[in-house]
Amino acid sequence: MSIVREPRSIARKFLARPQQEGLGAVVRRSIGRFELRYFDPFIVLDEFSVSAPAGFPDHPHRGFETVTYLLQGAVTHEDFDGHKGTIKAGDLQWMTAGRGVVHSEMPATEGIQKGLQLWINLSSKHKMIQPRYQEISSANIGEATKDGVKVRVIAGEALGIKSTIHTKTPTIYLDFTLKPGSQIQQPIPKSYNSFVYILEGEGIFGQDSSTNSPISSHNLLLLSGFGDGIVAWNKGTKILRFILVGGEPLGEPIAQLGPFVMNTQEEIDQTIEDFENYTNGFEKARYWRSQARVELGY
Repeated sequence: MSIVREPRSIARKFLARPQQEGLGAVVRRSIGRFELRYFDPFIVLDEFSVSAPAGFPDHPHRGFETVTYLLQGAVTHEDFDGHKGTIKAGDLQWMTAGRGVVHSEMPATEGIQKGLQLWINLSSKHKMIQPRYQEISSANIGEATKDGVKVRVIAGEALGIKSTIHTKTPTIYLDFTLKPGSQIQQPIPKSYNSFVYILEGEGIFGQDSSTNSPISSHNLLLLSGFGDGIVAWNKGTKILRFILVGGEPLGEPIAQLGPFVMNTQEEIDQTIEDFENYTNGFEKARYWRSQARVELGY
């Protein structure tokens, strides 16, 4: 297992509390809330829970990427360019919205659908690129297991496994599961901003497992900018599961209005004009309605 010589410490901690979003969906937002508007290059991190008929009907995006990682159930995605599919538990959709996408994300089965959605900013040179999708089924996501630790490599590399995802903004995204009594040391590029989000159980993170207290699920841990990696321990009696995410800061100005993320207010104004007039990337939105929206009757 990789050796971390300078473990990053926890700089800040947030408990993500439930809030309403979309059409009757419940999200725990940790990045993109009033205490943490932006964590370069990350715009939003939501842990979502949704049951039909609630969901995220037709809505636009421009200027960033959305990463949807499903934990439970199934969600159907449909966009104005004819792209449609269903992701199930363990599947990944990495969508580059670029110059513009209008899409819907709705429950595909009965019961509760749970997952994570991360918004990653794009640099000014990439904001207006053509949209694209990278989708990987659960069976094709690289996994490695060692000494009581399992990792699923969404983006980047861990335990000798490399992801096939190509990231416009350099990013690592790792899903760790630690059995009781196990620990990990995971390198993080020194230039990256990074965070941990705990999904299940409780763990100890930082430099000293004897003095740090365990931290439980639904907490976001912003890691310090100093150090070459993270060290984590599971000293409890239950499984510990968390994601580790890191990215290269863009260091650019950010202007955001809801699902539009650009560099200046003038670009936001132009985006609103493009969306309202169905131009410059939004042409196909003029007559498009998702099947979910048609079925809901509005």
